[in-house]
Amino acid sequence: MFTLIAQLRSRSITSVAALTPSFKFNQRTRCTSNSMSSRLFVSMEGGPDSGSASTTEKTDEEKERIKAEREARKADKERLKLEKKAKQEAERLAREATEAIHDVTYMSYDEQETYPNMGDLTRVMSKSRTGRPFLKVSDLQNKKAGDTVWLRGRLNSLRPTGGSCFLVLRQDSFHTVQACYFKDKEDPEGSKKMLKFLKSLTLESIIDIEGTLAEADVISCSVKNFEIKLKRIYCVSRAAVQLPFLVEDAARSEREVDESQDTDRPFPRLGQEIRLDHRWLDLRAPANNAIMRVQSAVCQLFRESLYSQGFCEIHTPKLIAGESESGAGVFTTDYFGTTACLAQSPQLYKQMAISSDLNRVFEIGPVFRAEKSQTRRHLCEFTGLDLEMAIDDHYMETLEVIHEMFKYIFKGLESRWENELSVIREQYASEPVTFTDEPCVIHWPEAMEILTSEGFDVGDGMGDLNGAMELTLGRVVKEKYGTDFFMLDKYPASIRPFYTMPDPDDSRFSNSYDIFLRGLEICSGAQRCHDPELVLQMLNDKRIEAGGGLQTYIESFRHGVAPHAGAGIGLERVVFLYLGLDNVRKASMFPRDPNRCTP
Repeated sequence: MFTLIAQLRSRSITSVAALTPSFKFNQRTRCTSNSMSSRLFVSMEGGPDSGSASTTEKTDEEKERIKAEREARKADKERLKLEKKAKQEAERLAREATEAIHDVTYMSYDEQETYPNMGDLTRVMSKSRTGRPFLKVSDLQNKKAGDTVWLRGRLNSLRPTGGSCFLVLRQDSFHTVQACYFKDKEDPEGSKKMLKFLKSLTLESIIDIEGTLAEADVISCSVKNFEIKLKRIYCVSRAAVQLPFLVEDAARSEREVDESQDTDRPFPRLGQEIRLDHRWLDLRAPANNAIMRVQSAVCQLFRESLYSQGFCEIHTPKLIAGESESGAGVFTTDYFGTTACLAQSPQLYKQMAISSDLNRVFEIGPVFRAEKSQTRRHLCEFTGLDLEMAIDDHYMETLEVIHEMFKYIFKGLESRWENELSVIREQYASEPVTFTDEPCVIHWPEAMEILTSEGFDVGDGMGDLNGAMELTLGRVVKEKYGTDFFMLDKYPASIRPFYTMPDPDDSRFSNSYDIFLRGLEICSGAQRCHDPELVLQMLNDKRIEAGGGLQTYIESFRHGVAPHAGAGIGLERVVFLYLGLDNVRKASMFPRDPNRCTP
């Protein structure tokens, strides 16, 4: 090429054309002289030439044509790209449509073969009675292998493993059964959808399952001899993916948590506040749920015992004109322009019931105390088990009734609620309460002697007991009399309410009593003053104004009333102490204390 260029520099363009008539040179060539100051552009075409360089300029039409062709090629490329993308999207949508798990509207058991065998149930709004024969997990023991069953419960655990999935359904917090699903080779697409749906379920969701019972050996469930081969599963209510804590963690004992702390996988320690903030979740733990059932059992047994002893249940007002318990804090509220109080007890109305010739009455109802007590045994609202009865001669008649009632409760819990107690004691260790067949009554002077011998300074012996004194007294009584349950009577009159009958032999003391369980007080009671003049005198001695509701209370005695005695018992405290719990809040469904008014 460089040789050719050299030749061109020494010859005319015409000569070159003549020498090479058939050579076509359509490219622009850049030639540089020795001085780098001139450039030569040569264009050669075959055939004769005019002898001078010429450059062909494109016309506007050609430029437009070339531009149009370029844009057409670009448009074709974009079209092909969009067509490919649309095809891929259509394939994706078709695939998703095939794999989609739709919500299920289940209307009738007779038509269930027309429904998908998995999915979220549409909102249950009482549109129909489906007729599904739901069973209790606890009833599966009465079934046999091969039976088809329907169950509803919570998803307790889920373990997908490749082509299979195992889950545990939980009912009533402590009845559990295992269910399983295995990939069906004859229906790979259906199996794929079922496994996908199972994996999407969240713990604590409410689910319905239908399946066939199969014999199995399942250690971790309450149903140990069966598992369920899943045929259908519907999600009734999905739980959030992220829960405040796992029910499994809430169900562990302190011992388990402590022992795990030095391992590679220590269990979380759930504090009281996070539990109470999400109390509904905490109560799903088997032991905590069983505590609420024991609380219900105490009320049931309380009623049964007193009904059998001739009592009538009453319901007294909780909005009252004045305080019902002197010395106890009271909540007040506006009552149409006047001030009303939330009842600190049904005390005044129980006594007026006796004046109404309802000679034996009891009540189960809320009690309110505006006391800023932060202890493990105090609440601002609790459930009172109250009783009042006419007596013939002596308040021991009432103590005997109370003793029989508590004996009935203690025996009934151990014999009729043994399953619940077993579940509770797995997490919160305790032994059954010990008690005597006849009332174990300790008189105040003996209690003072015991406490003095144990190193307490009781002063003049006329002050109230503190927590440490109560626990020490309970320990010594257990050692001496072999009982966790005893009564202490003859309290100093100065530390008892105004309606307490004075001791007939020494007015410094009173015909009053407290009842103790495992070293803490669960009940307070007394013979009441039924003489209106004595009531007025005691109100005056305690500098309490006889106004508001007290006027009608005293007036009821002026119309004649039988001598009577009674007691008030704290339900949550009984449950808390009977079960050996560390805090009364565990025995309250939604506890109220000075720092908590929700949930």
